[in-house]
Amino acid sequence: MSVRELVVLGTASQVPTRHRNHNGYVLLWDGEGLMFDPGEGTQRQMLRAGVAAHDLNRICVTHFHGDHSLGLAGVVQRVNLDRVPHPVTAHYPASGQRFFNRLRYATAYKETVKLVEEPVAGTGAVLARTPSYVLQARRLSHPVESYGYRLIEPDGRRMLPELLARHGISGPDIGRLQREGSVGGVTLDEVSEVRRGQRFAFVMDTRLCDGVHELAEGCDMLVIESTFLDEDEPLATDHGHLTAGQAGRVAAEAGVRHLVLTHFSQRYDDPSVFERQARAAGFDGELTVARDLMRVPVPKRR
Repeated sequence: MSVRELVVLGTASQVPTRHRNHNGYVLLWDGEGLMFDPGEGTQRQMLRAGVAAHDLNRICVTHFHGDHSLGLAGVVQRVNLDRVPHPVTAHYPASGQRFFNRLRYATAYKETVKLVEEPVAGTGAVLARTPSYVLQARRLSHPVESYGYRLIEPDGRRMLPELLARHGISGPDIGRLQREGSVGGVTLDEVSEVRRGQRFAFVMDTRLCDGVHELAEGCDMLVIESTFLDEDEPLATDHGHLTAGQAGRVAAEAGVRHLVLTHFSQRYDDPSVFERQARAAGFDGELTVARDLMRVPVPKRR
Protein backbone atom coordinates (compact mmCIF):
# COMPACT_ATOMS: atom_id res chain seq x y z
CA MET A 1 0.00 0.00 0.00
CA SER A 2 1.28 3.48 -0.83
CA VAL A 3 2.59 5.56 2.04
CA ARG A 4 0.42 8.42 3.24
CA GLU A 5 1.98 10.25 6.15
CA LEU A 6 2.92 13.68 7.43
CA VAL A 7 6.59 14.34 8.19
CA VAL A 8 6.97 17.21 10.66
CA LEU A 9 10.21 19.13 10.11
CA GLY A 10 9.57 22.07 12.46
CA THR A 11 6.88 23.35 14.82
CA ALA A 12 8.00 26.79 16.04
CA SER A 13 6.22 30.06 15.38
CA GLN A 14 8.13 33.27 14.63
CA VAL A 15 11.50 32.16 16.06
CA PRO A 16 13.09 28.72 16.50
CA THR A 17 13.83 27.45 20.00
CA ARG A 18 16.23 24.85 21.37
CA HIS A 19 13.69 22.13 20.68
CA ARG A 20 11.63 23.54 17.81
CA ASN A 21 12.86 24.39 14.34
CA HIS A 22 11.06 26.89 12.17
CA ASN A 23 8.00 25.49 10.36
CA GLY A 24 8.32 22.79 7.76
CA TYR A 25 6.09 19.86 6.79
CA VAL A 26 6.08 17.23 4.05
CA LEU A 27 2.99 15.22 3.16
CA LEU A 28 3.94 11.94 1.49
CA TRP A 29 1.02 10.79 -0.63
CA ASP A 30 1.14 7.83 -3.03
CA GLY A 31 4.68 8.43 -4.20
CA GLU A 32 4.44 12.23 -4.27
CA GLY A 33 5.74 14.72 -1.74
CA LEU A 34 4.05 18.03 -0.96
CA MET A 35 6.14 20.39 1.15
CA PHE A 36 4.36 23.06 3.18
CA ASP A 37 5.89 26.27 4.57
CA PRO A 38 9.66 25.68 4.51
CA GLY A 39 11.01 27.91 7.25
CA GLU A 40 14.66 28.56 8.04
CA GLY A 41 16.60 25.33 8.60
CA THR A 42 14.26 23.14 6.56
CA GLN A 43 17.03 21.67 4.41
CA ARG A 44 18.85 20.33 7.48
CA GLN A 45 15.63 19.03 9.02
CA MET A 46 14.93 17.14 5.79
CA LEU A 47 18.27 15.37 6.22
CA ARG A 48 17.49 14.48 9.83
CA ALA A 49 13.99 13.24 8.94
CA GLY A 50 15.09 11.17 5.95
CA VAL A 51 13.29 13.29 3.35
CA ALA A 52 15.20 13.74 0.09
CA ALA A 53 14.89 16.52 -2.47
CA HIS A 54 13.82 13.82 -4.93
CA ASP A 55 10.73 13.22 -2.76
CA LEU A 56 9.35 16.70 -3.47
CA ASN A 57 6.81 17.38 -6.21
CA ARG A 58 5.13 20.52 -4.86
CA ILE A 59 6.04 23.33 -2.48
CA CYS A 60 3.06 25.12 -0.95
CA VAL A 61 3.69 28.39 0.90
CA THR A 62 0.81 29.79 2.94
CA HIS A 63 2.27 33.31 3.27
CA PHE A 64 5.52 35.24 3.23
CA HIS A 65 6.42 35.66 6.87
CA GLY A 66 9.93 34.40 7.52
CA ASP A 67 9.07 31.43 9.71
CA HIS A 68 7.05 30.01 6.80
CA SER A 69 9.30 30.81 3.85
CA LEU A 70 12.93 31.64 4.70
CA GLY A 71 13.95 28.04 3.98
CA LEU A 72 12.60 28.24 0.45
CA ALA A 73 15.90 29.48 -0.96
CA GLY A 74 17.80 26.49 0.39
CA VAL A 75 15.17 23.97 -0.66
CA VAL A 76 15.02 25.32 -4.22
CA GLN A 77 18.79 25.24 -4.52
CA ARG A 78 18.95 21.71 -3.07
CA VAL A 79 16.38 20.50 -5.60
CA ASN A 80 18.63 21.84 -8.35
CA LEU A 81 21.88 20.62 -6.79
CA ASP A 82 20.47 17.08 -6.58
CA ARG A 83 19.12 17.30 -10.15
CA VAL A 84 15.64 16.13 -9.24
CA PRO A 85 14.41 14.34 -12.39
CA HIS A 86 10.88 15.76 -12.40
CA PRO A 87 9.38 19.27 -12.40
CA VAL A 88 8.58 20.82 -9.02
CA THR A 89 5.55 23.11 -8.75
CA ALA A 90 5.42 26.02 -6.32
CA HIS A 91 2.15 27.47 -4.99
CA TYR A 92 2.15 30.72 -3.00
CA PRO A 93 0.14 33.96 -2.66
CA ALA A 94 0.37 35.95 -5.89
CA SER A 95 0.65 39.14 -3.85
CA GLY A 96 4.00 37.88 -2.57
CA GLN A 97 5.54 37.33 -5.99
CA ARG A 98 8.40 39.75 -5.22
CA PHE A 99 9.30 37.74 -2.11
CA PHE A 100 9.18 34.47 -4.02
CA ASN A 101 11.46 35.91 -6.70
CA ARG A 102 13.98 37.08 -4.11
CA LEU A 103 14.01 33.73 -2.35
CA ARG A 104 14.22 31.74 -5.58
CA TYR A 105 17.23 33.74 -6.71
CA ALA A 106 18.73 34.64 -3.33
CA THR A 107 22.22 33.56 -4.47
CA ALA A 108 23.92 32.23 -7.57
CA TYR A 109 23.36 28.58 -8.50
CA LYS A 110 22.89 26.43 -11.58
CA GLU A 111 19.27 25.70 -12.47
CA THR A 112 18.89 22.07 -13.49
CA VAL A 113 15.23 21.47 -12.61
CA LYS A 114 12.06 22.96 -14.01
CA LEU A 115 10.40 24.93 -11.20
CA VAL A 116 6.82 25.71 -12.20
CA GLU A 117 5.34 28.82 -10.55
CA GLU A 118 1.58 28.63 -9.93
CA PRO A 119 0.61 31.45 -7.54
CA VAL A 120 -2.78 31.71 -5.84
CA ALA A 121 -5.03 34.79 -5.90
CA GLY A 122 -8.54 35.85 -4.91
CA THR A 123 -10.53 33.74 -2.47
CA GLY A 124 -8.79 30.55 -3.58
CA ALA A 125 -8.92 28.02 -6.38
CA VAL A 126 -8.44 24.44 -7.50
CA LEU A 127 -4.69 24.31 -8.04
CA ALA A 128 -4.15 20.82 -9.42
CA ARG A 129 -5.94 17.63 -10.42
CA THR A 130 -4.01 14.37 -10.41
CA PRO A 131 -5.15 10.73 -10.33
CA SER A 132 -4.49 10.68 -6.56
CA TYR A 133 -5.83 14.04 -5.42
CA VAL A 134 -7.32 17.43 -6.10
CA LEU A 135 -5.39 20.30 -4.47
CA GLN A 136 -7.36 23.37 -3.41
CA ALA A 137 -6.52 26.66 -1.68
CA ARG A 138 -8.69 28.96 0.44
CA ARG A 139 -8.00 32.51 1.63
CA LEU A 140 -7.34 32.93 5.36
CA SER A 141 -7.25 35.98 7.68
CA HIS A 142 -3.77 37.21 8.63
CA PRO A 143 -1.98 40.59 8.53
CA VAL A 144 -0.42 39.53 5.21
CA GLU A 145 -2.25 37.57 2.53
CA SER A 146 -2.37 33.92 3.54
CA TYR A 147 -3.86 30.73 2.07
CA GLY A 148 -4.56 27.30 3.46
CA TYR A 149 -4.40 24.14 1.38
CA ARG A 150 -6.73 21.14 1.09
CA LEU A 151 -6.06 17.83 -0.62
CA ILE A 152 -8.99 15.61 -1.62
CA GLU A 153 -8.72 12.06 -2.92
CA PRO A 154 -11.38 11.20 -5.53
CA ASP A 155 -14.08 8.86 -4.28
CA GLY A 156 -13.65 5.22 -5.25
CA ARG A 157 -15.64 2.00 -4.97
CA ARG A 158 -15.45 -0.70 -2.30
CA MET A 159 -16.34 -4.18 -3.55
CA LEU A 160 -18.64 -6.12 -1.19
CA PRO A 161 -17.71 -9.84 -1.09
CA GLU A 162 -21.15 -10.98 0.11
CA LEU A 163 -22.92 -9.30 -2.80
CA LEU A 164 -20.30 -10.49 -5.29
CA ALA A 165 -20.89 -14.06 -4.14
CA ARG A 166 -24.64 -13.64 -4.26
CA HIS A 167 -24.43 -12.59 -7.92
CA GLY A 168 -21.83 -15.23 -8.81
CA ILE A 169 -19.07 -12.75 -9.60
CA SER A 170 -15.55 -14.01 -8.83
CA GLY A 171 -11.99 -14.18 -10.11
CA PRO A 172 -11.12 -12.12 -13.23
CA ASP A 173 -14.76 -11.07 -13.58
CA ILE A 174 -14.34 -8.77 -10.59
CA GLY A 175 -11.65 -6.82 -12.45
CA ARG A 176 -13.79 -6.72 -15.59
CA LEU A 177 -16.72 -5.41 -13.56
CA GLN A 178 -14.57 -2.62 -12.11
CA ARG A 179 -13.25 -1.65 -15.54
CA GLU A 180 -16.41 -2.01 -17.62
CA GLY A 181 -19.19 -1.25 -15.11
CA SER A 182 -21.17 -4.46 -15.68
CA VAL A 183 -20.64 -8.18 -16.24
CA GLY A 184 -23.38 -10.63 -17.26
CA GLY A 185 -26.07 -8.09 -16.49
CA VAL A 186 -24.71 -7.34 -12.99
CA THR A 187 -23.77 -3.68 -12.50
CA LEU A 188 -21.02 -2.26 -10.34
CA ASP A 189 -23.58 -0.47 -8.17
CA GLU A 190 -25.21 -3.80 -7.27
CA VAL A 191 -22.07 -5.28 -5.70
CA SER A 192 -20.16 -2.28 -4.34
CA GLU A 193 -20.49 0.96 -2.42
CA VAL A 194 -18.89 4.36 -2.62
CA ARG A 195 -15.56 4.55 -0.79
CA ARG A 196 -15.10 8.13 0.30
CA GLY A 197 -11.77 9.63 -0.66
CA GLN A 198 -9.43 10.81 2.08
CA ARG A 199 -9.11 14.50 2.89
CA PHE A 200 -6.16 16.44 4.29
CA ALA A 201 -5.94 20.13 5.16
CA PHE A 202 -3.11 22.46 6.14
CA VAL A 203 -4.15 25.63 7.97
CA MET A 204 -1.50 28.03 9.18
CA ASP A 205 -1.44 31.62 10.38
CA THR A 206 -5.01 32.88 10.56
CA ARG A 207 -7.81 34.15 12.71
CA LEU A 208 -11.10 32.26 12.68
CA CYS A 209 -12.71 32.83 9.27
CA ASP A 210 -14.81 31.03 6.65
CA GLY A 211 -11.68 29.66 4.98
CA VAL A 212 -10.64 27.80 8.14
CA HIS A 213 -13.97 25.99 8.36
CA GLU A 214 -14.09 25.24 4.62
CA LEU A 215 -10.62 23.72 4.67
CA ALA A 216 -11.27 21.62 7.79
CA GLU A 217 -14.68 20.21 6.77
CA GLY A 218 -14.71 16.40 6.87
CA CYS A 219 -10.93 16.00 6.97
CA ASP A 220 -9.24 12.75 7.86
CA MET A 221 -6.24 14.81 8.97
CA LEU A 222 -6.16 18.52 9.81
CA VAL A 223 -2.79 20.17 10.46
CA ILE A 224 -3.59 23.50 12.09
CA GLU A 225 -1.76 26.25 13.92
CA SER A 226 -2.45 26.71 17.62
CA THR A 227 0.05 29.46 18.30
CA PHE A 228 -1.53 30.63 21.57
CA LEU A 229 -3.29 29.13 24.57
CA ASP A 230 -6.87 30.14 25.27
CA GLU A 231 -6.01 32.63 28.00
CA ASP A 232 -4.18 34.66 25.36
CA GLU A 233 -7.03 34.74 22.84
CA PRO A 234 -7.08 38.57 22.54
CA LEU A 235 -3.39 38.46 21.64
CA ALA A 236 -4.05 35.70 19.12
CA THR A 237 -6.78 37.71 17.43
CA ASP A 238 -4.64 40.86 17.32
CA HIS A 239 -1.79 39.00 15.62
CA GLY A 240 -3.95 36.90 13.29
CA HIS A 241 -3.62 33.52 14.98
CA LEU A 242 -5.63 30.73 16.60
CA THR A 243 -5.63 29.31 20.10
CA ALA A 244 -5.56 25.61 20.99
CA GLY A 245 -9.22 25.76 22.03
CA GLN A 246 -10.25 27.43 18.78
CA ALA A 247 -8.38 24.80 16.77
CA GLY A 248 -10.04 22.01 18.75
CA ARG A 249 -13.49 23.53 18.30
CA VAL A 250 -12.97 23.91 14.54
CA ALA A 251 -11.92 20.26 14.30
CA ALA A 252 -14.87 19.06 16.38
CA GLU A 253 -17.42 21.01 14.35
CA ALA A 254 -15.84 19.85 11.06
CA GLY A 255 -15.83 16.16 11.96
CA VAL A 256 -12.04 15.85 11.72
CA ARG A 257 -10.67 12.38 12.46
CA HIS A 258 -7.05 13.24 13.33
CA LEU A 259 -6.09 16.71 14.57
CA VAL A 260 -2.44 17.79 14.46
CA LEU A 261 -1.66 20.91 16.49
CA THR A 262 1.50 22.86 15.67
CA HIS A 263 3.13 26.32 15.28
CA PHE A 264 3.63 27.00 18.98
CA SER A 265 4.69 30.31 20.46
CA GLN A 266 8.04 30.27 22.24
CA ARG A 267 6.34 31.62 25.37
CA TYR A 268 4.97 28.14 26.20
CA ASP A 269 7.11 25.29 27.54
CA ASP A 270 4.49 22.58 28.22
CA PRO A 271 2.97 21.22 24.98
CA SER A 272 0.52 19.00 26.86
CA VAL A 273 -1.56 22.10 27.70
CA PHE A 274 -2.41 22.52 24.01
CA GLU A 275 -3.96 19.06 23.93
CA ARG A 276 -5.94 19.65 27.14
CA GLN A 277 -7.42 22.87 25.79
CA ALA A 278 -8.31 21.32 22.42
CA ARG A 279 -10.04 18.46 24.25
CA ALA A 280 -11.87 20.88 26.54
CA ALA A 281 -13.20 22.63 23.43
CA GLY A 282 -14.97 19.41 22.39
CA PHE A 283 -12.58 17.51 20.11
CA ASP A 284 -12.65 13.78 20.92
CA GLY A 285 -10.90 12.28 17.88
CA GLU A 286 -7.28 11.31 17.48
CA LEU A 287 -5.01 14.19 18.45
CA THR A 288 -1.29 14.80 18.02
CA VAL A 289 0.68 17.67 19.49
CA ALA A 290 3.38 17.90 16.83
CA ARG A 291 7.06 17.54 17.64
CA ASP A 292 9.97 18.14 15.31
CA LEU A 293 10.94 15.11 13.18
CA MET A 294 7.87 13.03 14.03
CA ARG A 295 5.94 11.08 11.38
CA VAL A 296 2.16 10.99 11.60
CA PRO A 297 0.27 8.45 9.44
CA VAL A 298 -2.86 9.66 7.68
CA PRO A 299 -5.79 7.64 9.14
CA LYS A 300 -6.81 4.59 7.16
CA ARG A 301 -9.93 4.89 5.03
CA ARG A 302 -13.17 4.34 6.86
